[in-house]
Amino acid sequence: MLAAAWLAGCAVGPDFVRPAPPQAVGYAREPLPAQTVASDIHGGDAQRFVQGLDLPGDWWTLFRSPALNAIIERALAANPSLQAAQAALREANETRLAGEGALFPTISAGASVTREKKAPASVGSGSTIPPFTLKSASVNVTYLLDVWGGTRRQVEALTAQAEFQRFELEASYLTLISNVVLAALQDASLRAQVAATQEIVDIETQQLAGLKREFAIGAAANTAVLAQAAALAQARAALPPLQKQLAQTRNQLAAYLGRFPNDAPTETFELEALQLPVTLPVSLPSQLVAQRPDIRASEALLHAASAEIGVATANLLPQLTLSAAYGSETAQTLFGPGTAVWNIGVGLLQPLFEGGTLLHRRRAAIAAYDAAAAQYRVTVVTAFQNVADALRALQSDANAVNAQAAAERAAADSLAASQRQFRIGEISHLALLDAQRTYQQARIGEIQARVARYSDVVALFQALGGGWWNRADVREDGGNAVAR
Repeated sequence: MLAAAWLAGCAVGPDFVRPAPPQAVGYAREPLPAQTVASDIHGGDAQRFVQGLDLPGDWWTLFRSPALNAIIERALAANPSLQAAQAALREANETRLAGEGALFPTISAGASVTREKKAPASVGSGSTIPPFTLKSASVNVTYLLDVWGGTRRQVEALTAQAEFQRFELEASYLTLISNVVLAALQDASLRAQVAATQEIVDIETQQLAGLKREFAIGAAANTAVLAQAAALAQARAALPPLQKQLAQTRNQLAAYLGRFPNDAPTETFELEALQLPVTLPVSLPSQLVAQRPDIRASEALLHAASAEIGVATANLLPQLTLSAAYGSETAQTLFGPGTAVWNIGVGLLQPLFEGGTLLHRRRAAIAAYDAAAAQYRVTVVTAFQNVADALRALQSDANAVNAQAAAERAAADSLAASQRQFRIGEISHLALLDAQRTYQQARIGEIQARVARYSDVVALFQALGGGWWNRADVREDGGNAVAR
């Protein structure tokens, strides 16, 4: 019976079946609009949502920034976190190959030379046996028959663990690229905010100088001079926090490149040099589970947990071992006539009592599978939430950019009118200060709205899986992600 089971190649435990994709037909109750609203500023273009359109593997190039492309390439080549993930994948593959060795017989060779002196009493005669040299050499073969498939299940689990590390590498790859793009956007945002704030400081500095001249000739009140000085100080106070954030962003970019802060990259980024992707792919819900690295990694852990049930089940059953040896043992010349020694045998080991250890290990393996299945569902639900959040954010971002652009234009017109009115004495200096503050806030708000829109494009591309399946190295490797 054991031989028949072995020859049939059976393996105890469940055969893994990939979870069926969710039956969801969309990411939200309301259908996606054909496109977002548009505004007539840089980064205010209407964006189209295209169901089923594939995401390119080099999605960051859609921002049309050579500086961004260059810094990402350097990050991919030097980031230590990515290198750690690459090494973990190599380790997992080597561990899998080591595990596959258990499927084959173990063959070893041995040899020894021993100088011996026998006591006369030990050989049952009164004669003295002179010392002699005993030589031996042998080849030994041992083979643990995988009758119940426990070894095959162990290899299956190791293969799934390697698959997990493969998609952990893809997740690290996607996270690194997304973080670099977001840091570049933050760099551009802060530079624009610093420039806008500095412009306000320059305007208010000129305004203060003019008021001081008017005060000197009695054409302006001292209260107006003091109020303008306070407004200038307040505008200047907004600069250090922005400059601090900008320096920290530069440090973060250096870290992504595996560098120390004193070796930060030379590239700087401007919003006007970054193009807004206007055609946005939206993967079908049924495709998302195959595209998200975190879902594929979670699926691999589920597969490994399933295989471990088979390993634990096989350990409850008899283990059959074949062994054989052939060699030579002599005091003269090895492998001469009459010196051959050999043996062949079979061993059977059946666990009888181990205090319930093996039974409870199997139950623990089943519980681990249930936990992995629940975690897989959590990962899938979170992935769908990420896509839904990003799609909704992009619709809101377009409206926000449109509103902020209108607010900035209105504030600029209001400030220009207030400056004219103030020069001819139609409004007070306090009214002019209000117009200046409103314009400053509108400028900053418009910059932040545009950057939020760009950032949510990154969030969408990341939520859709990053297009790793379309990279050239993946296609050339037959669909297996390799370290870059």
